This record gives sequence, C-alpha cells and structure tokens, in this order.
Amino acid sequence: MTKKNLILAIETSCDETSAAVVEEGKEILSNIISSQIDLHKLYGGVVPEIASRKHIEKINYVIEEALEKADKKLEDMDAIAVTYGPGLVGALLVGVASAKAIAYGLNKPLVGVHHIEGHINANYIENKDLKPPFMCLVVSGGHSHLVLVKDYGTYEIIGKTRDDAVGEAFDKVARAIGLGYPGGPKIDKLAQEGNAKAIDFPRSYLEEGSYDFSFSGIKSAVLNYLNQCKMKELSINVADISASFQDSVVEVLVNKAIQATKDYKMDQLALAGGVAANSHLRKKLAQTCKENNIKMYYPSLEYCTDNAAMIGVAAYYDYKKGVRHSYNLNAVPNLKIGQNK
Repeated sequence: MTKKNLILAIETSCDETSAAVVEEGKEILSNIISSQIDLHKLYGGVVPEIASRKHIEKINYVIEEALEKADKKLEDMDAIAVTYGPGLVGALLVGVASAKAIAYGLNKPLVGVHHIEGHINANYIENKDLKPPFMCLVVSGGHSHLVLVKDYGTYEIIGKTRDDAVGEAFDKVARAIGLGYPGGPKIDKLAQEGNAKAIDFPRSYLEEGSYDFSFSGIKSAVLNYLNQCKMKELSINVADISASFQDSVVEVLVNKAIQATKDYKMDQLALAGGVAANSHLRKKLAQTCKENNIKMYYPSLEYCTDNAAMIGVAAYYDYKKGVRHSYNLNAVPNLKIGQNK
C-alpha cells in the first residue's frame, strides 16, 4: 500500500491563528482556526502588534489541536508548510518561527507558501474535478487579483488593484456608515435590506482592455455622498448605501473576471479569498458564468477566510515538485506570487 503524504500547515498572516493536517493534498484531516475578530473589533480594524502577540499565545495550542483531531503525531508528517508572505510581518514571523523549529527538530522538509496561492488552492479541497488551467478571481482584505492558473503551482497575474483592495474598500465604507469592523460581512447582510439601484455610485473600469481594478473612486464617492447628505440635512439610508456600494463593486469584479476568462479562452473560473464569501458576488458571478457557459468554482465559507488547510494543499503541489526552503526562511510581507518557488 502506497504511503500517503501528510503535511502539517501553519497560517498566521493576519488575525487568524490556524494549523491543519492535509493528506495527499486533497483530504483535510483537521483545520483548526483561532480567530481574533472579536478582539480587533474594539479598535475598528486589525492592530498588528496585538495580532502578533495573540498568535504567540495561541500557536502551540492550535498545532496540538490540529494533530489531535487528525489523530496524527508530528513524527508522522512528511513536510511542514507555512505562510511566509504576504501579510503582517510580525504575524507572519510567529508562524514561520514555529514551522522552522518543528522542521528543524524533526529533520523534516520545510515548504514556504504564498498566502494568495493558498487561497487559490482552497478551490481544490471540495471541487475534486477542478484542474488547471483556469482563471481565478482572488478578492480579499489586502488583495484583488485576476490570476491565470496555468498548472499546479504555476501562476500568472493578469490583473490587480491599483489602489485599495476590494476588502479594504468594504471595511472603509462600513466604518464611514457606522457599521464597524469587519465591514464585508456587515455590508453584505445589511445590503439585503436595501435597494441596490437607490444610489448611482460609479463603476471604475479604467482604460479599455485593462484587467486591473480600482476601488478608491467608489470609496470616495460614498464619502462624498455622505457629506452631501449631512450638508443638505438629508436622511441617510444605510441599507441603500450598502446595497448600492456593493452592487457597484460586484458588477466590476464580475464583468472583468468574465471578460478575462473569455479572452484567455478558459471555460473554468474560480473564486478565492475572504471576499469570496460575499453572497451577492457569489450569486452574480454564478449567474453570469452560466450565461456564458463557464463553469464556476468556489470554496465553502470555511475555506474562504484565512485557514491553514489551503496552505497545506498549496504546499503539497510544491512539495511534489521538489520545492524546499532552508531554515533561514524569513517573513516577506510584500511577497509576490511565484517568488516562493
């Protein structure tokens, strides 16, 4: 009987401390996530220093729980995987230090993983029929990318944000209208009570043929609208603002993703990242994919937000290709896709 590869994966790029045991790149034996959302709510957003300290407190317990749930021991692992960029440098360092210590102590291979590549690979967990090549729309608090997935572990960025990431825009708008942090889920929920056509917020498509994104304009438009309402002493309908803002953003994301998929002659489009949990984006993209005979894939909500399972899946394909990192691996907060190979 052929032995199946086991990877212990660690993810600490922002405000989730996570560890997972992944078998043969497809089966998730455990995926433990300790979230700090309730803590950072008090400050209206993630405080890097607090995030780092909380990772230090939680990391060992999370790893132990992941191994216990998987009914495995550290000695059973074939490799240790860890996110080493992009992300908050202090937070990343906690995971990297832990992974290096375990790998060194057990004399196991160390595989550093790019955080965004992890999000893309989350699509393989439940969609067993998904195979490269395909187009992927990556949308999160720090990233908005259109990525051509040429093969397992081989990517080409064809479009990205020129200013704010889409998740960042959601958080800033949510703060402006008094919803607080985290903005994405709160706007998504409130938007269901509002009229998406109530306010005509701008759609930014940039120059013709561009696959890049820009969300600073829509953010400014919302702030200007709020200021005008206050100056004129007009009532503000927060649900309508949420729905109109969300509709504007989703329309651009969907249209650009579909256009890129067609232009590159792909018939598969995947969705990844924290904003992939947005219900309006999922619904609109699924509808438009169906109209254009494109098969759509997306992870379940558990695998949209930051988690170690997706890091373990990404690491598996790199591990099989012979990717190894030395014990001087460091955190790289601005790591570019493909630099980790």
